[in-house]
Amino acid sequence: MEKIWNKFLTDRDRAVFAASGYGTHGGFGQKPALLIIDVSYGFTGDRSEPILDSIKRWRNSCGAEAWDAVTVIKDLADLSRAKRLPVIYTTGFGRTDNWDAGSWAWKNKRSTETACSDTAVDHNTIVSEIRPQPQDIIVYKQKPSAFFGSNLMSYLNLLHCDSLIVTGCTTSGCVRATVIDAFSYNMRVAVAEDACFDRSEASHAVSLCDMHAKYADVMPAAAVKEFISSLPNDLFPNLPTTI
Repeated sequence: MEKIWNKFLTDRDRAVFAASGYGTHGGFGQKPALLIIDVSYGFTGDRSEPILDSIKRWRNSCGAEAWDAVTVIKDLADLSRAKRLPVIYTTGFGRTDNWDAGSWAWKNKRSTETACSDTAVDHNTIVSEIRPQPQDIIVYKQKPSAFFGSNLMSYLNLLHCDSLIVTGCTTSGCVRATVIDAFSYNMRVAVAEDACFDRSEASHAVSLCDMHAKYADVMPAAAVKEFISSLPNDLFPNLPTTI
């Protein structure tokens, strides 16, 4: 299958990747968790619509592509639960006065907007189509990496996870930052490319390319589902049962 990033590569890039050895398949771990990063209404909008329409109301929206990914993520989450794998969500949180936005306020002139003005839905609410189930885990964060300032690594240690299957958004931001931190913890990482999304087509594609070259195996969700289906159902006897 043609890689989504190929059209952005120069002939020099292709030659360098071929000669350098990067992009080798790293392989799945033995005890993976599914990680769903920031699939909240702030990044999807409250309905599927072209991005330039959606960002009028939801400044961080990734538009219709987000909702395409939600469908894929739902399938992965349902299968993971059926195989009794951990399903872990991340989403943001913040003060109502936006003081703790910190550095997020430096690079976006709309950063004082905290929610869509014509709906009561909080922008950090995980979309209902993939809402967490009682056995799932939610990690709250304020910076790009799901590991930064959070309990994620302690939960993975508690579960004895050795690897992550990563989905969500944005590919160039929180997904990439999380993948690099997981790699830095010597975890094997798989990224389901059609379960990730971004507001920039180029950033999405090139970030997938960079992750696949150095930090993770980037592959279609169908290949991830095939792997999950091959796993036994008793890998995680200490999964939580209630929120």
